[in-house]
Amino acid sequence: MRKIQVEQIISAVESLCIRSNIELPQDVRIALDKALEDEASPLGREIIKDIIKNTEIAKEEYIPICQDTGFAVFFLKLGQDVQIVGGNLNDAINEGVRRGYTNGYLRKSIVTDPFLKRVNTKDNTPAIIHTEIVPGDKLTITIAPKGGGSENMSALRMLKPADGVEGIKNFVIETVDKAGSNPCPPIVVGVGVGGTIDMTTLIAKKALLRPLGEHHPQPEVAALEKELLEEINKLGIGPQGFGGTTTALAVNIETFPAHIASMPVAINIQCHVARHMEVEI
Repeated sequence: MRKIQVEQIISAVESLCIRSNIELPQDVRIALDKALEDEASPLGREIIKDIIKNTEIAKEEYIPICQDTGFAVFFLKLGQDVQIVGGNLNDAINEGVRRGYTNGYLRKSIVTDPFLKRVNTKDNTPAIIHTEIVPGDKLTITIAPKGGGSENMSALRMLKPADGVEGIKNFVIETVDKAGSNPCPPIVVGVGVGGTIDMTTLIAKKALLRPLGEHHPQPEVAALEKELLEEINKLGIGPQGFGGTTTALAVNIETFPAHIASMPVAINIQCHVARHMEVEI
């Protein structure tokens, strides 16, 4: 049994919180560079240039790419041969967030009592923590800060099995079209199909972690990803909603077995600042 001290986890999470809000993932930068080459609108190209310049300034000056430094969302893979010592795992994650958002001078956006007093917690806690037990003696921590503007444009629909692929396509296109400029396009569209109401929303969010340009291993699903991306980019919303041929950088679909009576579909939209970072302990 391998032991991991909570202080090691706290330190790793603090660093992840700061770095993920400052350093754009390489796959997203590559997707933006490609979008700049492909964008047909002159204004759209100028906006993408500004987006890229903004990410470069953030890295050079070590400041957040976006003022909305997001809800701290974590995906943990905890090896079954790991023992956490010196404290509680979830408490360690939250303490790392507390230190990261305070010491990194990141905006604190989380409020208590969502429909009552809405008082700011002042340290961006609590975090959202999803933990999966896996073989091995390692702990993998992935952070995906999620801004309010893009999260607000996400959606869930309990489709009937008879709605089929066309039902999924119509729902995705309708949701992106309705979102318009609100999620700061060009966006990344995560789609979850199957499972229960909680599982489909979870896999839609996890779909955002897949490297942009990497498609689902099942050919039929990969083909649907490509078709949806093409159709979304025909909507004309364009970079930051000013029109153009680049409304989305990618559509990533994840699936899970479903009940014979249902076909839930969730859409989790991410802005062009598609932040995610991972560390293994």
